[in-house]
Amino acid sequence: MIKTDILIIGAGPTGLFAVFEAGLLKLKCHILDALPQPGGQLSELYPKKPIYDIPGFPEVLAGDLVDGLMEQIKQFEPGFTLGERAETIEKQEDGSFIVTSNKGKKFHAPVIAIAGGLGSFEPRKPLIEDIEFYEDKGVKYFIKNPEKFRDKRVVIAGGGDSALDWSIFLANVASEVTLIHRRNEFRGALDSVEKVQELKSAGKIKLITPAEVIGIHGAEHVEALDIEENGAHRKIETDYFIPLFGLTPKLGPIADWGLEIEKNAIKVNNALDYQTNIPGIFAIGDVNTYPGKLKLILCGFHEATLMCQAAYQIINPGKKYVLKYTTVSGVDGFDGTRKEAPKAVVKAIV
Repeated sequence: MIKTDILIIGAGPTGLFAVFEAGLLKLKCHILDALPQPGGQLSELYPKKPIYDIPGFPEVLAGDLVDGLMEQIKQFEPGFTLGERAETIEKQEDGSFIVTSNKGKKFHAPVIAIAGGLGSFEPRKPLIEDIEFYEDKGVKYFIKNPEKFRDKRVVIAGGGDSALDWSIFLANVASEVTLIHRRNEFRGALDSVEKVQELKSAGKIKLITPAEVIGIHGAEHVEALDIEENGAHRKIETDYFIPLFGLTPKLGPIADWGLEIEKNAIKVNNALDYQTNIPGIFAIGDVNTYPGKLKLILCGFHEATLMCQAAYQIINPGKKYVLKYTTVSGVDGFDGTRKEAPKAVVKAIV
């Protein structure tokens, strides 16, 4: 049994920043996430893409933002259980909760903060016979480490930003990049479409439109794909097939916890603290909904801050917390470190 003050379900940017705000209040956190690494969508979907609306960062790569958040919370020594999904919840007589993961691990906390983004993501898979057999054998729905495709032949299918962006990126990594789309028109950013056109003209990207991948060949690994193009069939050899048709978000088992759900999101009280209809359970970030909700990282940071203030009152009933700016109070880590502004020099002027 892992015991903590706040169990945070979701290791995306909102969940990670909640650790920092909780740490300022001397509250310990443990993070549970179904993905194998922290960062949520930022790490899983677009670690190499820039983000432009984080205060203080004119431009920051998604992966670098995750690294910064991890460095920021290191001093508060959060626990991590990754690669496991929150499955069931049991309310105890004292009002606390026991959450059990899909692997049987149990977590006990007086406060639960659901920060699961849009839920657990499932890729939209093309309707190709035996595609499941080739998953992790050359079929990839996510690109986590581009170097895996160094000097390999890659076929990307899709017509959105992800397909365009990764085609552009891998053009300088893979030995051969082929982009296949069922239409001639792409629905991605105009500059990305123009860049793909430039790379096609330069011979660095092969473009096949309108066309679809309809079959996969290979004994133990992807070796070739069947393509249907303008009613004709042909086969092309490749090492990897990356269908990028978007993701389907699902709340998963959390949807059965008795929480009030609206359009696949958890309703919360945004007038106060982002608490759900179950006292002691909060929902912050993209997973929640309320009037005027904006699914932005910076909004999740704000929600995490107010959630931690309410959590403090639940964990320390009757105890008053006086808010102090970190520029004044400094930051005391659980690891014994202290960060504070230099003291002003007191000296008389004569």
